[in-house]
Amino acid sequence: MSKRIEKVVLAYSGGLDTSVIVPWLRENYECDVICFCADVGQGEELSGLPTKAAASGASKCIIEDLRDEFAQDFLFPMLQSGAVYERQYLLGTSIARPLIAKWQVAIAEAEGADAVAHGCTGKGNDQVRFELTYKALNPTLKVIAPWREWEIRSREDALAYARAHKVPVEATSTSNYSRDRNLWHLSHEGCDLENPANRPKESTYQWTVAPEDAPDEPEIVEVCFERGVPVSVNGVHLGPAALVEMLNGLGAKHGVGRIDLVENRLVGMKSRGIYETPGGTILHVAHRELESLCLDRDTAHFKEQVALRYADLIYFGKWYHTLRQAIQLFITETQKTVTGWVRLKLYKGNVAVLGRHSPNSLYREDLATFGQDDVYSQEDAAGFINLFGLQMKVQAMMEVSNGGRTRYAAPDYSKFKRD
Repeated sequence: MSKRIEKVVLAYSGGLDTSVIVPWLRENYECDVICFCADVGQGEELSGLPTKAAASGASKCIIEDLRDEFAQDFLFPMLQSGAVYERQYLLGTSIARPLIAKWQVAIAEAEGADAVAHGCTGKGNDQVRFELTYKALNPTLKVIAPWREWEIRSREDALAYARAHKVPVEATSTSNYSRDRNLWHLSHEGCDLENPANRPKESTYQWTVAPEDAPDEPEIVEVCFERGVPVSVNGVHLGPAALVEMLNGLGAKHGVGRIDLVENRLVGMKSRGIYETPGGTILHVAHRELESLCLDRDTAHFKEQVALRYADLIYFGKWYHTLRQAIQLFITETQKTVTGWVRLKLYKGNVAVLGRHSPNSLYREDLATFGQDDVYSQEDAAGFINLFGLQMKVQAMMEVSNGGRTRYAAPDYSKFKRD
């Protein structure tokens, strides 16, 4: 090795890959291994992790409950931005990585470690997301990415390595989907999904019910926002993580938030994924509708353009980039008036808006009607239209003066003869 490693902090999930990484690091780097697991809403997946880590050879296993920080400082700013990657993906995996990597760096510094490690493959997006965060927060740390170094190339190889090193793993050689779960979403990749022509099996979905099996009666949900941040559901004020969890339950019950997407990975290839984002879908629709009341046209339209760039920055792992932070300042400014409530109907996989209200609404019924009033006079429209269409009028007048007809003039069909 080019540099001796004394102590490494591994981003640890307790799955097959990270379980075998622990003895591999000890064997190849002769270093102390500390496992770190961020609780961002994986639920039962966190069960028994310290025991698993110790059995794999780790000297310590640190678990941090980051659910509220995840929702407040990552999910809600992203929600305010309106970011959606390639028209459908609500960025569930992407947005969790910078938080996990941030804490991994902090623990490395607190524990006196000189390296960090992750279990991301060399083909995916996550390796970039983790490592860009490492670089932004502490570029002096050595980064170890076993999938780019070791000889393990398959699930079977990993299982064989685990058996040889007496690492207890529950996985079998039976092929399984690659899944990632957190407070915002649950993703599914691999196996039969690798062929984009294949219809997902209903058994693939682990969170949401099939829309056709959802309740036959719709459910009405009211979400309240303050300055673009959701604060209550159906009149009940909730903490950040609890609010998302409540909406997850409601959305999953009604089959809301299923997405089947072929996306463009950062590394260049395409991949097919199935995503379940029940609560996030409800919040995205609600926030968008409240903004329709509170933002003027120019700001709203420009914000839509910014949201595309913001989504790219998150997907590409650039949460800590200065551009993302600068855009966030603009977004925060736009959210100062985004306060109010949105009422929604959940039914058979759909989220329908039933109403919205804001004390800062720019919609005025007296201005939107066609009646005469002191603010808007219909006679003013003629002058506005003349100025607004002046360039088009001038070009057409030039064409008329040159050839007698504009380029959009209809042909004279009377001159055409039928055979």
